[in-house]
Amino acid sequence: MLPTSTTHHLGLYREKSTLLPVEYFNKLPAQCSLTLGYILDPMIATAGTAIAAVNMLKDWGLKRIKFVAVVASREGLERLVEAHPDVDVYVARVDEELSEGGYIVPGLGDAGDRIYKTFHD
Repeated sequence: MLPTSTTHHLGLYREKSTLLPVEYFNKLPAQCSLTLGYILDPMIATAGTAIAAVNMLKDWGLKRIKFVAVVASREGLERLVEAHPDVDVYVARVDEELSEGGYIVPGLGDAGDRIYKTFHD
């Protein structure tokens, strides 16, 4: 527990056909007054949304960032670390394979579909 922490929300999703990140929600205050921020994301697949989220926080003025994920693809993890070597990344599991569709194999499935029950055939 972090009883003195503040929470801000960014909403990004990966567009299914291009695999590019799309911002749909941003509740960051106008000015950054924080010295450290955590990005919590269930997974890092291609790292597109992870890199975009870090870029947004850096553009906002945050200097120190830690990224926490449950699972990552090796390729996505390497892309995130290459793009932002100054960001500490913590991942519980790294899976070796990334499918042509940009999914971690075996991974967890689509986190958004699991959370919002929006399964597709």
